[in-house]
Amino acid sequence: MTEDHIDDQAMPLLEHLVELRKRLIWSMVAFALSFLLCYHFSQQIYLFLAQPLANIMRQKGEQPHLIYTALYEAFFTYIKVAFFGATFISFPVMATQAWIFIAPGLYRSEKRAFAPFLIATPVLFLMGAALAYYFVFPFAWKFFLSFQTNTGPDQLQIQLQAKVSEYLALVTKLILAFGIAFELPVVLTLCAKIGLVSSRGLKKARRYAYVGAFVAAAILTPPDVITQTGLAVPLIGLYEISILCARLVEPKPVVDEEA
Repeated sequence: MTEDHIDDQAMPLLEHLVELRKRLIWSMVAFALSFLLCYHFSQQIYLFLAQPLANIMRQKGEQPHLIYTALYEAFFTYIKVAFFGATFISFPVMATQAWIFIAPGLYRSEKRAFAPFLIATPVLFLMGAALAYYFVFPFAWKFFLSFQTNTGPDQLQIQLQAKVSEYLALVTKLILAFGIAFELPVVLTLCAKIGLVSSRGLKKARRYAYVGAFVAAAILTPPDVITQTGLAVPLIGLYEISILCARLVEPKPVVDEEA
């Protein structure tokens, strides 16, 4: 049996601080370069985020459009788009730098245990964001646009005049909500790995978890049935997957040799 030991070498506090400073600098440089790149393509990124709304407007025979009512609104919207995109792009670099700083203080078994979670975290987040963009957005925007009225010219018209900043705030909120919600298997599996929860306990709490999924969806999404159900149902499925994963990684009970 191979010995499980730490590969780290003794370092004074000052060297640890220098190493931390180096990792923070690399992370800040990665974010700054990503921000400049995303700002250069901020208009294209925004048009990509607005594409589901544009498709629904075309289906209704409308000219796709968004408005801004302040001179600086479009500029700051593109700044937010660049910040949002830079966070996505630079996250792997930041996670890598954090791992380089933390890994030397972990046992080899701990490194092997944490590695799958590091890989699964961005994958699950992208899956949640993709579900929101490709599935929830089209249905939700179609539902919201159904409240417009297109009656005679002499009657009151109710038309959508969506603002660029408000649309971006809604889209980013939903993408983050779905992305973070899809991290549920990672969190529960990690808790089961270290013994905080068990598959049996998760099964017993299943009914409360289902209610909590709808409560979380009601808090994180707009007050409509489509987006709330679109988040709550995947959360329930992810909870069931978490039970299976917890069963695989939870510590096995120690068998008494005398027994």
